Amino acid sequence: MITYIFVPQTLSFWIVLALWFLWFIGEGLERAWGPFRLTLYFFVGMIGTTIAAFFFGSNFSIGMLIASLFFAFARFYPDEVIYILFILPVKIKWLAWIFAAFLVLGFVLNSNSYRAALIAAFANYFIFFGPEIIHQATHRHEVSTRRRRFEAHSRNADDVLHRCAVCGATELTDPTLDFRVARDGEEYCMAHLPKAQTPG
Repeated sequence: MITYIFVPQTLSFWIVLALWFLWFIGEGLERAWGPFRLTLYFFVGMIGTTIAAFFFGSNFSIGMLIASLFFAFARFYPDEVIYILFILPVKIKWLAWIFAAFLVLGFVLNSNSYRAALIAAFANYFIFFGPEIIHQATHRHEVSTRRRRFEAHSRNADDVLHRCAVCGATELTDPTLDFRVARDGEEYCMAHLPKAQTPG
């Protein structure tokens, strides 16, 4: 039932490349998690891809399992650089975003069985990283709310009670100033009040 996980499905060159990439991300995940958590993550992913392939009839194989490992690696090492075709340097996080965009597109355009299979295939990722993602999203929302409140408060702080009609000074620019309203109805600081009250 689960032997498909261990059966290569592509040409030999791509098998070697896939195995090298699997070793590369596996070594990084082992440094971040340790052998036990990495093995558990792989085992849960193996169960998820097996369920996806068995119950939903989609062509989910080891590719999705490697993909779940890749996304886990991108969470820990987003700025790690790999070379596409051994030439073009690209950060892991950008590859992850591009891959995620294709997965989301497939999720939107395909059938319900494909959507259910995709969720099952990435069950290990959702179990291990779901709480952290939710916490980060909540934290960003709280930070954004606090920032809006602070900006609103800052704008309110710019509203002054007193402003000299001549020099524009306020109680904020110089807290030591006194202000008076002259006969013309305008408000002046004490330095300009005599001029305002002088006829002509």
